[in-house]
Amino acid sequence: MSMGDIFTIAGSGMSAQTVRLNTVSSNIANADSVSSSVGGTYRAREPVFKAVQQALYDANNGGQPLALGQEAAGVQVAGIVESQAPLQMKFEPQNPYADKNGYVAYPNVNVVEEMANMISASRSFQTNVDVMNTAKTLMQKTLTLGQ
Repeated sequence: MSMGDIFTIAGSGMSAQTVRLNTVSSNIANADSVSSSVGGTYRAREPVFKAVQQALYDANNGGQPLALGQEAAGVQVAGIVESQAPLQMKFEPQNPYADKNGYVAYPNVNVVEEMANMISASRSFQTNVDVMNTAKTLMQKTLTLGQ
């Protein structure tokens, strides 16, 4: 693994956490939205991540794969799924979106969980930034060894 791979790995982590932050913000923004039908009510979304490994190629040897086991790792967003948790049904007969029984369907978004996810995602993003900064500092120190 070269020093350049560190930037690729940390960058993939930053991209994944950006998607996570975007889904959290979407969930929080829609936490109080209602719909006239249960099927049209917003449902919480979560990104699904998967680890990726790609074979590294030697640019000095005509693009041939490097030795077996030398792979770059990272993370990729496999998709975004909707939560299957039940919607929150609240008795509000005066609400124009109430069904015939007087219940309104609210999204299955738990704002407290979403805030915890937001803090976790922002800390993960910052950790990847720290990894990149440390790798950059190490590369700069390596360049000054011969002086």
